[in-house]
Amino acid sequence: MLENKTILITGGTGSFGNTFVPLTLAKYNPKKIIIFSRDEMKQWDMAKKFQGDKRVRFFIGDVRDRDRLYRALDGVDYVVHAAATKIVPTAEYNPFECVKTNVNGAMNLIDACIDKKVKGVVALSTDKASSPINLYGATKLTSDKLFVAGNAYSGEHGSKFSVVRYGNVMGSRGSVIPFFMSIRDKGILPITDDRMTRFMISLEEGVELVWHAFEDMVGGEIYVKKIPSMKVTDLARVVAPECSQEVVGIRPGEKLHEQMIGAEDSYYTFEYPDHFKILPTINDWGTSLERIKDGKKVPEGFIYSSDNNTEWMSDADLQAWIDDHRDKIGSI
Repeated sequence: MLENKTILITGGTGSFGNTFVPLTLAKYNPKKIIIFSRDEMKQWDMAKKFQGDKRVRFFIGDVRDRDRLYRALDGVDYVVHAAATKIVPTAEYNPFECVKTNVNGAMNLIDACIDKKVKGVVALSTDKASSPINLYGATKLTSDKLFVAGNAYSGEHGSKFSVVRYGNVMGSRGSVIPFFMSIRDKGILPITDDRMTRFMISLEEGVELVWHAFEDMVGGEIYVKKIPSMKVTDLARVVAPECSQEVVGIRPGEKLHEQMIGAEDSYYTFEYPDHFKILPTINDWGTSLERIKDGKKVPEGFIYSSDNNTEWMSDADLQAWIDDHRDKIGSI
């Protein structure tokens, strides 16, 4: 469905964008992919990778700037919303800035997409948006709600909005694997709590979930990828077996275990072979057979968290991923 279409990705110079763009160019041959972001140097660096490919365009702008979004969305068919203030401590200490990007930016994008008659929008979410305890998670939960409700706002304009939610993206900028690798020469890795667990997903799997959402969405669904968990102590041991581990305590706004589906969501959550789908509670969308399709209702009270997961990443699987991505870790 993306073939010969124009796609815009907000925050497109980030880790996700650097993976989404080449994979999408190869699989779908879109007419154009527009990278919309505010950092000119990141755009300059990214442009070198696609030099000579006229399908890749760059557009300086900020999702906080409503007028700039309207200009950028001229002729755009599909949007991937990846722009966010996402580092938990940064959001805790700069709450106004986090809200401006994650909440106000989402509202600006929804309005602009509806008015410009964009066909479909997939917004990237996070496990921290489920039962949030930090500001980043709270703003992303708000953003999720905004994109779901955007389907009611679009009315006859026909724009569809959905959300994809996943956990720790392995190798993404600011995530734990490149962080541990960058300080391994010190001989000590800081562990916030030796009981801590996290969901693990590759950037490639994240891209595939976005593709699936575009193909499957009716509007208002939250797609949750089935992915393995891993203890942070095991992750540290695989990344730097020569290092000792020092427990330093949980940072502001940090959870011991992450959650992607809460018990309150279970009433409207359906299971599929590779993912779950949380349907909207507004209107009658949660019982829409068009949205449910061949899904199986999860049990009442079902919780999908990193500590009760039935799938766990082995040391060998993580090591294999590191070996395959060693050259890219920290450079995207």
